Amino acid sequence: MAHVEIYTKATCPFCHRATALLGQKGVSFTEIAIDGDAEKREQMIARSGRTTVPQIFIDAQHIGGCDDLYALDASKGLDPLLA
Repeated sequence: MAHVEIYTKATCPFCHRATALLGQKGVSFTEIAIDGDAEKREQMIARSGRTTVPQIFIDAQHIGGCDDLYALDASKGLDPLLA
């Protein structure tokens, strides 16, 4: 099973959509909340090169944000990464 990490904020609707899709697929994931945590936010930026949430990693490979995750799923590329 793939190791999935997702950087989130509690008030982010895109974070909720991304975690919902992962949940629908029955995938367990590590949620890293960056609300008010500058150190975790800086870690996310260093890893992804992006400042927005969510930022999603599958087996340490940067997938991107919510739209990237849904696009990957639509193109049938997500399930192989999660296997």
